[in-house]
Amino acid sequence: MKEELNKFSTVFEPELLVEIEKQASIIEIEEGKTILDVGQAVRTIPLLISGILKVSRFDESGKELLLYYVHSNESCAMTFTCCMQQYPSEIKAVAETNAKMIAIPIGVMDEWLSVYPTWKSFVMKTIRGRFNELLNTIDQLAFQKLDERLITYLKEKSRATGSALINLSHEEIANELASSREVISRLLKKLENDGKVLLYRNQIKLLSSL
Repeated sequence: MKEELNKFSTVFEPELLVEIEKQASIIEIEEGKTILDVGQAVRTIPLLISGILKVSRFDESGKELLLYYVHSNESCAMTFTCCMQQYPSEIKAVAETNAKMIAIPIGVMDEWLSVYPTWKSFVMKTIRGRFNELLNTIDQLAFQKLDERLITYLKEKSRATGSALINLSHEEIANELASSREVISRLLKKLENDGKVLLYRNQIKLLSSL
């Protein structure tokens, strides 16, 4: 695990890195696998080494709303809040790509907050960053039209994956934006006619004009 912990050598003090090595384990996750579901007990805190995790909420009808992505050297703020209050998970976390993470047992959370300043700083920075992202999501829902939200979504997806080619169906995009496939297909076709994207079967290529 020492090699994986090197990614966090500038984030945590040496004593904490030693403690993580003793307490945590390495988990590899295949693309598409759910690592935490709604209602599930939170047992570990993820420190992502590589890959991308997608964190979403669902309404009563099962419609999905994308909240944020977790990238390498990051963690999931919702697991912090759930484990500190011992609440079941209110989100679903899925591996957007093949991923590897350090799984820290939740039992050390309170102790590390009081003993290791860098851990407390990391937790608070993560929660603050995700809170700002959630505010941004609320702003998009409240103030942006769906076509603007779609463009923001495509750009964020491209940034998260590091590719201009997005491997998603219109139905999957509609689910994440809490819309319908027909509406998303119409908006994507307009973007294609405007020379901003190219549409393929279950793929969308973003052009520099987007």
